[in-house]
Amino acid sequence: MMQLIDLFLEEGYQITFASTANSSERSEDLSKLGISTENIELNNSSFDVFISKLKPTIVVFDRYVTEEQFGWRVSEQCPDALRVLDTEDLHFLRKAREEAVKNNIPVNEANLYTETAKRELASIMRSDMSLIISEYELELLQVTFRVSSEILCYLPFLVNKTSKSLKKTPFYEERANFVTIGNLLHAPNVNSVLRLKKEIWPLIRKELPQAKLFIYGAYAPQQILELHNEKEGFLVRGWVEDVSKVMKGAKVCLAPIQFGAGLKGKLLDAMMHGTPSVTTTIGAEGMQSDLPFSGFIEDDSQAFSNASVALYSQQKLWLKCQDYGFDIIENRFHKDLFSEVFKQRLMSIQTNIKEHREHNFMGQILQHQTLGSTKYMSKWIEAKNR
Repeated sequence: MMQLIDLFLEEGYQITFASTANSSERSEDLSKLGISTENIELNNSSFDVFISKLKPTIVVFDRYVTEEQFGWRVSEQCPDALRVLDTEDLHFLRKAREEAVKNNIPVNEANLYTETAKRELASIMRSDMSLIISEYELELLQVTFRVSSEILCYLPFLVNKTSKSLKKTPFYEERANFVTIGNLLHAPNVNSVLRLKKEIWPLIRKELPQAKLFIYGAYAPQQILELHNEKEGFLVRGWVEDVSKVMKGAKVCLAPIQFGAGLKGKLLDAMMHGTPSVTTTIGAEGMQSDLPFSGFIEDDSQAFSNASVALYSQQKLWLKCQDYGFDIIENRFHKDLFSEVFKQRLMSIQTNIKEHREHNFMGQILQHQTLGSTKYMSKWIEAKNR
């Protein structure tokens, strides 16, 4: 979201950030960027008054559930506004894979044709443009679900650093221990930590008895906090203010992710700070394309452990994998590769909004139908609340 905000600021847009969530001490201070913030309510016509006064030229929805709630109101009050859906990742894909793991089904056989898929795909079809963070998901939408490329835009993580500046990281000899990081309200991250504790870390610790694993992530539930064990070197640290510091201090990042979608920010953070990783096929999805991965990709727990020990213990191997990470960032995630294309797509659609929507007539049909069902359900809830 902050990357999107930066792209709009670069083009001189006046930005208003509206959210149903309350700000907290960990929220970004958007006022420092000259961005105004507004609290909005679900199922409340006060949003109609707010948006009609604001008269935005572009509206970005954060994930499909936000578009479901507010898309029809924006369409009614500001019909000429360009509506952009920021998918973050495909939620229906992540949920289908989670369900598959729970039922001991291979994730590549997960049932994608679910109610969540219908809702999210409808949201994508209704929007003028949907931002897709992973090439795997872009192909899935186009090939499996026949979504037109005209309403999709591939926009991955953006790194605005040169290869030379990225390489200014601590040396192998200056680092120690393993690290994993991720929001611990997020089911894939919880599953990953549990797998580390039960299956993988005991195998690594057997080979490296002095090594420690540091687990960082906000909102750790009780079941994760209870895994903390000093004797085992399994250290649950919770939220960390400076990701850069902990990533630069670690020798290897571990991410045994069994299900999920999108791109894994922890792996990008690791590459940016010169920290090789060991992850799974799902974890590495969409990261390296045909480039060598910045570490190892292993799905079996024993193979994952062996790769982790080798990467930790062998300096030449570690340095080679570190360089692979820098290459991936330079060739796959550098900001210059995508920012101008994104801005030009926005301008092109804005200029030809009527024609663009006619080409996506199925989206207009869905907009018409859901305007009715979602609109009147929302009005019923508002009346009930009143």
